[in-house]
Amino acid sequence: MALVGHERPRGADGRIFASPLARRLAKESGLDLASLRGSGPHGRIIERDVKSALAGGAPSFAAAAPAEAPVGMSDVVVRQLFAPGSFVEVPHDSMRKAIARRMTDAVRTIPHFALQTDCDIDALLRLREDYNSAAPNGADGTPEWKASVNDIIVKAMALALQHVPDANVTFTQTAMLRHKASDVGVAVSIPGGLVTPIVRDAERKSFREIALELKDLAKRARERKLKPNEYEGGTTAVSNLGMFGVKNFSAVINPPHATILAVGAGEQRIVAKNGAPAVATIMSVTLSVDHRAVDGALGATLLAEFKRLIEHPAAMLA
Repeated sequence: MALVGHERPRGADGRIFASPLARRLAKESGLDLASLRGSGPHGRIIERDVKSALAGGAPSFAAAAPAEAPVGMSDVVVRQLFAPGSFVEVPHDSMRKAIARRMTDAVRTIPHFALQTDCDIDALLRLREDYNSAAPNGADGTPEWKASVNDIIVKAMALALQHVPDANVTFTQTAMLRHKASDVGVAVSIPGGLVTPIVRDAERKSFREIALELKDLAKRARERKLKPNEYEGGTTAVSNLGMFGVKNFSAVINPPHATILAVGAGEQRIVAKNGAPAVATIMSVTLSVDHRAVDGALGATLLAEFKRLIEHPAAMLA
């Protein structure tokens, strides 16, 4: 675990001071002693320093704050944990490298917290059915559009940000950028990773417009034909794993966003309505929030507004 700006104890010949056991452990594990700072007498590297580095945990000298972010176990150490021939190496392509870098940076630099709520989507499902049944047939005899639950979620998130504008922001070191439009990114899985194409001005668009736009964006995303302006920026994102049967999860914020909404599957549950048990279709959603930009009460207000719109979807048609 490298530390910039801290001098390692060395002899006149440049040799690093380390105990014999520490040297043996480092040699067996393929760990470079020069990357460590010792916690022993006079900065000597000892056994616990090597073991801490191999475990990928905090160094034993944690009181001295590192100038560089910590890294995980080295490739050499990881490979040694598995028997030769028991795995096949699949080299990272540029997309996987970019995803790994961005998500690591997001977790490392953004103080996340999560808020969760359950939404009754029976009214939404009825409205969606009526809305889609009104679609005229195209030249090929199929309906011109078919809005999905996810399309309506995108619209609801966009409107919620308009109704709670203090949450429609991006944090910078010198100022908060309060956005006028709700540009909603939508996570799309493609071979080798995922991309987040953006529906610009989503608050102004109908369910039909969002459905057609997302269908086109997703198609071109899978063909890797998106232009940078179609997936860069945005003010929030929606990640929906409900189609895979996932009930709930927390998503990692994708910079420069301050929020991301993780959507689970709708399922029938027994709930209390008017003091009596009833069956309702419930969808769990989790809002991950950048605490630098959005505090707890503000995040809760945004999530409550999203829930209100989802449970009263006719309000989104006005």
